[in-house]
Amino acid sequence: MNISITTETFHQDDQSWLGSAHATTATRTITLDTSAFTPATHYPGGYFPSGLPLGKITTTGKYGPYDNTAEDGRDTLTGFLFTAVKAPASTTTDVGAALFEHGRIVEARLPIAIDAAGKTDVAARITFI
Repeated sequence: MNISITTETFHQDDQSWLGSAHATTATRTITLDTSAFTPATHYPGGYFPSGLPLGKITTTGKYGPYDNTAEDGRDTLTGFLFTAVKAPASTTTDVGAALFEHGRIVEARLPIAIDAAGKTDVAARITFI
């Protein structure tokens, strides 16, 4: 039995990017391909932030950061990370997450800006306010 004192840090999730509660109970479970993300850009504090724009990698079915210039499927915006997820210690370890696919989004509150092409990709499912 280990009774030593341990310290654990928790992350405060910021979901101020959500424009309404619509569809917050209808997220889809996905897998984040940690190797597709850049630590300093996408999870500098050790967490993938809520509201991170995502694209589906065609060859694996996993998700990475939306990038309109990518050629692996991530060039199509599919949705946003619903809640913050702790990044693993290794970039070879993938993590489960929830994908927000339809509803209203406060664009100015997203952790990373969305370009016009990304907005077109989700125009039938997501309203930017």
